[in-house]
Amino acid sequence: MGGRGGWWRGKSTPAKVETYTRWSFHTFPFIEVATFALPTFGYVPAPVNWILFLLVSAHAAVAAVTASLTLDWTRGRRPLPVRLLWALGTATVVIAVVSLVVALHGPRGADNGAAAGTVFVGVLSFGIGTLALAVRGTRRMVYGVLGAAVGAGAVAVPAGVSAPGAAVAAGAVVLAAGFFTFTSAFSVWLLNAVYELDEARETRARLAVAEERLRFGRDLHDVMGRNLAVVALKSELAVQLARRGRPEAVEQMVEVQRIARETQREVREVVRGYREADLRTELAGAQGVLTAAGIDCEVSGPVTGLPAEIQSALGWVVREATTNVLRHGDAARCAVSLRVAEGRVTLTVENDGAPGIGSGAGTDTAEPGRGSGLAGLRERLREVDGVLRAGPAGSDLFRLTAEVPLPPDSVPEQAPAPEPGGSHRPVPHPVSEVTS
Repeated sequence: MGGRGGWWRGKSTPAKVETYTRWSFHTFPFIEVATFALPTFGYVPAPVNWILFLLVSAHAAVAAVTASLTLDWTRGRRPLPVRLLWALGTATVVIAVVSLVVALHGPRGADNGAAAGTVFVGVLSFGIGTLALAVRGTRRMVYGVLGAAVGAGAVAVPAGVSAPGAAVAAGAVVLAAGFFTFTSAFSVWLLNAVYELDEARETRARLAVAEERLRFGRDLHDVMGRNLAVVALKSELAVQLARRGRPEAVEQMVEVQRIARETQREVREVVRGYREADLRTELAGAQGVLTAAGIDCEVSGPVTGLPAEIQSALGWVVREATTNVLRHGDAARCAVSLRVAEGRVTLTVENDGAPGIGSGAGTDTAEPGRGSGLAGLRERLREVDGVLRAGPAGSDLFRLTAEVPLPPDSVPEQAPAPEPGGSHRPVPHPVSEVTS
């Protein structure tokens, strides 16, 4: 999907929040210039109005660059721009003092002093609000706002402002600077919280994969450990019997051979259970996993009686789609439906996450033979003459559909939908770890 909509839809939720936060701070310079610099042309005579306009515009530009670089610092992408922060702080103080001098000793007029005084409060407020991006801790931010207010009053009184006027200026700085400081602090907190939640989701998925790998390792250990120990003991016994010329050594080696074949069969069963998927189990597992992740999952039309190879292929589709919705999507709802009609079984997985992310969406980047992502699913479905379709299906809806033809003699039986709390695997399989 091209255009601006595609650019926005292609971003993850944290990236969207970061883009929104950055552009919000990019609008602050225009607000500062429009609110405090442009009105001087209507109230302050030339050339003083041009001086104030250029000073406020320069301050807004420095604040914009400082905000952008400091946001990079909050995300750990660059060092803290200390020199630029000092430059912004110095410019804020100098421009505020200049505007105060203009208000008190500049051209006299009905609104000249008020306009220049507004510049004084506005520059201080925007400057303190931008500097708050580099501050850690609410208490320090409060101290910064109060310090700016006290400083404004302390500078105003010696410059010739009356005590009540200085108090009003200090109060205005507290309100305006406090608002912009709160905006900066909340924006950074929200941005960090969204990234941390996204990282927590990734960690949860990786832990689920690790747990399933441990389960598989335990199964192999249970099979191989016991049987290999028996093989070692019987082989040692056969050696001892053979050294003594006892005919029972042959019987022991025959038993070793039987155990080895039995172990080989058990290992195949373990691997087959790991690599093949039971469709009904996978549907129940998908519902349980997504529900536990806070995603409303609805499963409809489960079918039993399908051939084993078709169940395995569709089970893989459910695994991959579930894992990707959990790891990469931003879904609040997911619907999984299974339908049998006209000799074909159709599995549909829909979610309302961002298109191009959920359910294994995106470009096919899997390498041949790797068996991951959409490429891996298509390979598995191709073995049973099935097809896979995936893509956006409307606004904020992504749909993945797998169709497999049924053998002529296959008549599946309808079964009730799996209960969310029923017996199922609680986590996706490790081979469902895809990079779609």
